[in-house]
Amino acid sequence: MACTWRIRHKLILGLSLVVAIMALLLGGTLYGLASYRSAMGTCESKLEELKLAVRVKEEIRRLPGPYPDRGQRGWLIQAQIPKIKAALNDYAAKLDETVERRRVDDEGKDEKGFVEIIDNDLKILDRALFDRVANPPEIDLLDERSPVRERMTKLEREASDLIGKITFVLDSRIATTRHEARRSIMLLITTGITAVLLMAGLLRFFYRWVAQPIRELEEGVSRVARGDFHHQIEIHSGDEIEDLAKAYNEMTGKLRAMYENLAEQVNERSRQLVRSERLAGVGFLAAGVAHEINNPLASIAFCSESLESRLSDLLQNVRMTTEDRETIAKYLKMIQEEAFRCKEITQKLLAYSRGGERARERTDLVEVIQGVLDMVQHLQNSKDKRIDFRPQGPLFVWVNGQEIKQVFLNLVINALENMDDNGALAITHQTQAGKVELTFKDTGCGMTPEVLENIFEPFFTRSRTGKGTGLGLSISHRIIASHSGEIEATSEGPGKGSTFRVSLPVQPSANAIDPEQEIQDPVEEFLKLSTAKRNAKAA
Repeated sequence: MACTWRIRHKLILGLSLVVAIMALLLGGTLYGLASYRSAMGTCESKLEELKLAVRVKEEIRRLPGPYPDRGQRGWLIQAQIPKIKAALNDYAAKLDETVERRRVDDEGKDEKGFVEIIDNDLKILDRALFDRVANPPEIDLLDERSPVRERMTKLEREASDLIGKITFVLDSRIATTRHEARRSIMLLITTGITAVLLMAGLLRFFYRWVAQPIRELEEGVSRVARGDFHHQIEIHSGDEIEDLAKAYNEMTGKLRAMYENLAEQVNERSRQLVRSERLAGVGFLAAGVAHEINNPLASIAFCSESLESRLSDLLQNVRMTTEDRETIAKYLKMIQEEAFRCKEITQKLLAYSRGGERARERTDLVEVIQGVLDMVQHLQNSKDKRIDFRPQGPLFVWVNGQEIKQVFLNLVINALENMDDNGALAITHQTQAGKVELTFKDTGCGMTPEVLENIFEPFFTRSRTGKGTGLGLSISHRIIASHSGEIEATSEGPGKGSTFRVSLPVQPSANAIDPEQEIQDPVEEFLKLSTAKRNAKAA
């Protein structure tokens, strides 16, 4: 079908139709001009012949005289015959020219016949006059009964017939010309209508094959330019325009994918920014609360230890039952335990509130992960669960080892708590583009889109054990962000496991500080010292 032709084929067809239209119009015009030229040539020649034939007739009509001298009539008539022959020869020459130029249909046979007849009659008249001049007759030459007079009359009649023949041919040619003119007009009308129809068809095909596809392409491009990347340009012209539309659809698909990717990245960065703002606000509050609580906690811990040491001496001098002594010791121990429990909570709040840089050094992440795995293998929730970690070699990065260890510990413990028996946690790593990427993929309960949206929010938890505070992943997110890294969570849905990806730069960031510059909280140092003493006594 023509609709599957390439553009060059359609152009060739269009040019062929244009040439055909021009050929039809030119043919009709040339036919009319040729008919007009032929008619004009015939009329011109016949008019010239008519003038010469009239001249022949006029010369013949001069034969009878007037001749006053009766005796000189024969000589005078005989002298007129060469003039008639000269006029007749001129006519014959013109007739031959007309025949040679093919301006007559029958090659002038009738006219030539009249010329021969007139020429023969002139010869007969010439001999008759010669005889009458040599032997003068008794009858006058111009008498109606004279053979010479009869011959003159016949010549005049034949000249009139010749003129009539020429006039008839001229009238016939004029009639034929009128007929040919009407036929030329009909031909021109027919060719004109045909040309108009062909041009209309050409314009219609041009609109369907070229203009309409280009307009559809333009509309599609305009829609894409307005941001409608899902619009597909449907063109079935079977030519380069269809190929262009397909290529443009492919480009639009790539742009749509790129746009969606960029939009997703922008949304993710927006969520991270909102999350960071929330974390900053909560961190500011947590810092204030932790600071205010640390001071009374230090006093409680200090006083409880002092009271315990003094009571041990006082109780020796006071008469008291063993049960009372045990009760007093139990309450003091409970005060100390709860104080240190509050201390652990404030330590988490302080760790959460710290947004500044901590001391960093070149650390092997493989050793950090291995240390975390050694810690959790003795936990109750790690039984009947498998952890697969196969390092290919050391992974050295510039980080704060304790903070990164806290991140990995949170991820591993969360995975163990959310997996059933016979569950598996796979830890893999790879290095690319100056970053180390670690993947923690478990076979646990998975996460819904709502959980994924708020997984790093402070105090947000969906722990199955019900013991989580909702700060672990928030603190982990802040730690990774402070190391110029990224952490993201993905899940295919509930019951399909979860995946956490942690990305850290290999080289240290410009704002990393030296370990010697790290400032310790004095209250926290006191609580740490108290914890050490308590552990020593317990030992």
